Amino acid sequence: MQNGIDVLVGGRFAELKGRRVGAIVNPTSVDKSFKHLADLLLEHEVKVGALFGPEHGVRGEAQYMVPVDGVARDRRTGLRVYSLYGSTYESLTPKQEWLDGLDALVFDIQDVGSRYYTYVYTMLLSMRAAAEAGLEFWVLDRPNPIGGLDLEGNLVGERFKSFVGLWALPNRHGMTAGELARLFKAGEKLDLSLHVVECSGWSRGQHHDETGLHFVPPSPNMPTPDTARVYPGMCLLEGTNLSEGRGTTRPFEQFGAPWLDAQLVTAKLESLKLPGVRFRAAAFTPTFDKHQGRSCEGSFIHVTDRRSFKPLLTAIAVVKVCRDLGGGFDWRKDAYEFVDQIPAFDLLCGTDRVRLGIDDDWPLERLTEGFEAQLKSFLPKRAEHLLYR
Repeated sequence: MQNGIDVLVGGRFAELKGRRVGAIVNPTSVDKSFKHLADLLLEHEVKVGALFGPEHGVRGEAQYMVPVDGVARDRRTGLRVYSLYGSTYESLTPKQEWLDGLDALVFDIQDVGSRYYTYVYTMLLSMRAAAEAGLEFWVLDRPNPIGGLDLEGNLVGERFKSFVGLWALPNRHGMTAGELARLFKAGEKLDLSLHVVECSGWSRGQHHDETGLHFVPPSPNMPTPDTARVYPGMCLLEGTNLSEGRGTTRPFEQFGAPWLDAQLVTAKLESLKLPGVRFRAAAFTPTFDKHQGRSCEGSFIHVTDRRSFKPLLTAIAVVKVCRDLGGGFDWRKDAYEFVDQIPAFDLLCGTDRVRLGIDDDWPLERLTEGFEAQLKSFLPKRAEHLLYR
């Protein structure tokens, strides 16, 4: 099993020789020997004009939604670094003057298989900029860590598009970054020379622990493949005042709040008998973010069968149960990912139907009504751009 970067290393980067490139990278941009793409490009005498950093930065030290503004120098390589996650929506796209003198942009960042994860939208916005500048765009592909067979969720409605849903994807899309790049190019009819360096030896049914690859955390709150497994659902909690476990060692796998009773919320979730999951009463004190320094009670999510587990259904059930229990529950009201006119929960859901339905006490099955039909409509478009069996 090899990532796209390892395939290029095997060919000594011959495909990029003679080009001056900009590399869109973060800490996951390493080969099987943990050598970073920036170092490898220089080592193989590929001309590197600049590095571009997505959310969390080139070296991955910035927390979520923390802007990295300005232009800097990478301490290790001395290369100029441009941030693609600043204080405004416009800062998410490479400026055309940053691309002057380049022949290509190279994207090598691990995605986690969920539509909210912003790296694939950094890729999309960079593809648009590359098309405008007449640059080639290279994607060094990596496996989807939660597999490429299972999909779940609705599609983002036009009114709810944002940096956590810039394309009409389901919550769990079952694609790799390279496949998404092909989908984006076709869907937007981009006049772009796109090159995807495919993974070698990956099959769609494989999850990360079946690949033999090391897992490098792609962001500060995505420490393990287990986190990625629950994330297509549990990221929804960012749109509430429930703690999604940030500031603990197991973000997204546990949730809680100071007003919840761990035994009660866990018993109610267990009674739903959701597929592939069990809930354990848990308590934690976040060291930062929501409810920092306050004792929170809630549940820990144990995935018992990842093939039948439905992360989105599970998370909607979590939010509904916590809303029904009352206490101090509320929807997030501050601006979220550069949007302040639409509730964060709706941006994450790609619709306001779920939030309004929870408030109106709809049963769980009604909250996801119509999702399967939307998913079915997405499948033919997806199928055209799949690279792996």
